[in-house]
Amino acid sequence: MDSKTSGPDSANAIDRDIDNDVSSTIREAQETANVTGKVNVNLDSRLSRALSKLIPDPPPAYAEERPPTPPPKYEGVLGVKVKLNIVIQVVGSRGDVQPFIAVGNELQKHGHRVRLATHTVFEKFVRESGLEFFPIGGDPAELMAYMVKNPGLIPSMSSLRAGDIQTKRKMIVEMLEGCWRSCIEPDQVTGVPFVANAIIANPPSFAHIHCAEALGIPVHIMFTMPWSSTRAFPHPLANLKSSKPTTDIRNDNSNYLSYMIVEWMTWQGLGDVINKWRKSIDLEPVPATEGPLLVETLKIPFTYCWSPALVPKPADWPAHIDVCGFFFRDTPNYEPPHDLHQFLQNGPPPVYIGFGSIVIDNPEGLTEIILEAVQITGVRAIISRGWSKLGGDRQNDSNVFYLGDCPHEWLFQHVAAVVHHGGAGTTACGLLNARPTTIVPFFGDQPFWGDMVAAANAGAVPIPYKLLDSEKLAEAIQFCLTEDAAHAAHQIAFKMRAEDGVKTAVDSFHRCLPMGRLQCDILPDQPAVWSYKKAKEPMKLSNVAARILAESSRVDLKYLGHYKSKPIVIENIRWDPVTASASAAFGWYSDLFTDAAGIITGPIEEYKKAQSSQASEASSSSQTASKMATASGKSLGNLFGHQTKGIFIDIPLAITDGLNAVPKLYGSETRERDKITNWKTGSVVAGKSFVFGLAEGMADLVIEPYKGGKKAGAVGVMKGIGKGSLGFIARTGAAGLGLVSYTGQGIYKSVYAKHHAKTKNLIIDRKHHEGAFVLKHLEKNQLDHDLVIRAYDQLRNNFDDDYV
Repeated sequence: MDSKTSGPDSANAIDRDIDNDVSSTIREAQETANVTGKVNVNLDSRLSRALSKLIPDPPPAYAEERPPTPPPKYEGVLGVKVKLNIVIQVVGSRGDVQPFIAVGNELQKHGHRVRLATHTVFEKFVRESGLEFFPIGGDPAELMAYMVKNPGLIPSMSSLRAGDIQTKRKMIVEMLEGCWRSCIEPDQVTGVPFVANAIIANPPSFAHIHCAEALGIPVHIMFTMPWSSTRAFPHPLANLKSSKPTTDIRNDNSNYLSYMIVEWMTWQGLGDVINKWRKSIDLEPVPATEGPLLVETLKIPFTYCWSPALVPKPADWPAHIDVCGFFFRDTPNYEPPHDLHQFLQNGPPPVYIGFGSIVIDNPEGLTEIILEAVQITGVRAIISRGWSKLGGDRQNDSNVFYLGDCPHEWLFQHVAAVVHHGGAGTTACGLLNARPTTIVPFFGDQPFWGDMVAAANAGAVPIPYKLLDSEKLAEAIQFCLTEDAAHAAHQIAFKMRAEDGVKTAVDSFHRCLPMGRLQCDILPDQPAVWSYKKAKEPMKLSNVAARILAESSRVDLKYLGHYKSKPIVIENIRWDPVTASASAAFGWYSDLFTDAAGIITGPIEEYKKAQSSQASEASSSSQTASKMATASGKSLGNLFGHQTKGIFIDIPLAITDGLNAVPKLYGSETRERDKITNWKTGSVVAGKSFVFGLAEGMADLVIEPYKGGKKAGAVGVMKGIGKGSLGFIARTGAAGLGLVSYTGQGIYKSVYAKHHAKTKNLIIDRKHHEGAFVLKHLEKNQLDHDLVIRAYDQLRNNFDDDYV
């Protein structure tokens, strides 16, 4: 982060005002969210002003027009491709799941084992495609109904009164737990063990980064709507506004800011749920200031599945973000029923009208609007009943056909235009078939796709569902039947047919894998899952290699350690020592308050659990009393623990990192320290910080005056002396304090890991089960055991030679 984006003002504003500002933003967003599905982002609010100071400068040549470059093909290391266990986590409707089936099938062609983890209702759909399935819980019909009532981030008052929010939060907890189990549990049908080597997920699954952190494996996000900050266009869920007429609400920084605001609001609603779940898998809570922008801070690879012909990749998205094209599955074999075939043959091409998995409160009212619009325009129509059962008990006639389940890939070849909710998959299918499109958005990415289609002139301006009436729908249908709309749709279709979104996305996934760390040292086509530390140099071993070597007494299984091919470490980002120490102190006080309150609230929660339990015989009063006492004692222990940690580790660590960041305030470079994961890395970081801090601090006394003098003469020399003196004090201060704080943080990490090893031990146990199963079912002719042993002996000898 450059000097423009750093400083006490921004940090103070975020740390001091974040709760009030987000709450204010939420209140302001309520009215608009209930109508359009977007939330108002007031560019003049304190939160907006504070976050705007964190917007980085655009990359060089940002304004230049240049065609996007496709990602390179996946070649692996030395031409060897690793075969992984990949879990794809998807939350959403059938339209959200279907593109990932195409991705999963393509990954299988590369030799990967692919499991798709999603809602139980899609089990048959997933298994029939040839992928493994794992249920994560959650009801997509309930989710769709909730989203129709609450199209944006802000719940309506009726939902609050009905208790929908608590129900949704419970569902999210269920899905978080389900996503974690999808990474480590055997197949529920075959019983074949499974431990994930990589995760692909859509953002609403929420568990992706946290599961990857616990396992130490790569994670890759794929989505149908913009979720990464950009200056090119605002967040699809944001409605930019300003109370000042002089404010340009469509400038680049405003667009960028909208993503930050939406992420802050999302974390405000779910951060506590996610952090509570993280504790259950032995992960520390994510700091409040890091949670909202975690994907961007950690530079998690992101692939967008839309056509660059429709929305090109923004110039300020870095190399780990790709736009690959829409994800299309292979066209299914489909034989239309006789009545549908006859309807299509007996007149001009009809207009398709359907809203898929959207669940609405008044399907009869929507049906009437559709039928009136059809009558006004004089067109023939195919109305998809969908999950809302449009049409009710009405029968087909010569002008209107009520349709059940039918693949869009086939159907859209036989219609004149399409009207739908604007799901990315449905939108893509319509455009690929050159069909002019009208979108009636309900929530999520649907308004975005409506705007994009209208901007390309391939359809009418989108009509939000809550503003829909028969006249608006009739006008939109009439526009879609014009020559201009048909021509625009054909132009887009021509470009889309030259793309292969699925293959390009799989190449993007492969390109972002840490191949050097991912491969087994013995069998490079298999992923490393163990670290064998008894050799002179640690070896990376796959499950099969480790088992074969154990059988030949080359390796002792008890010396196999859990190997992380892609470690994820989440740390607070500090701007300066003042705000760093203030933020750490605030977090410390917050923890102490929570622990103190827990001494009372913990027993109350246990009592409520016991009272709500239906199995009274399984929960006696003595057991309840014991649990209440344990809860109170645990909070008391946490109180003393957090008190000690805050004084001796958290606040000194924050001041040290803040001091290290001081040179950034006046435009100088600072050395980024390594991540601290245990006492060893903590000691190394402390030593490096001490040596480099003293050297660079002394150098600042000479370099800064020289640079200043070269730039501005005597005045520059004086400024340089000031900068150099400040840099000397900050760097040497951090060097000395780092010996204590970095070492202390390392020791704390090691102690925490030792006392929170339940999840790590579970992962190790599941890996052992998988290794034993794979070796047992591996045919002798599939792998030469002697070859594995010889490769190990050769590698061991090489280590010994290097050691000597």
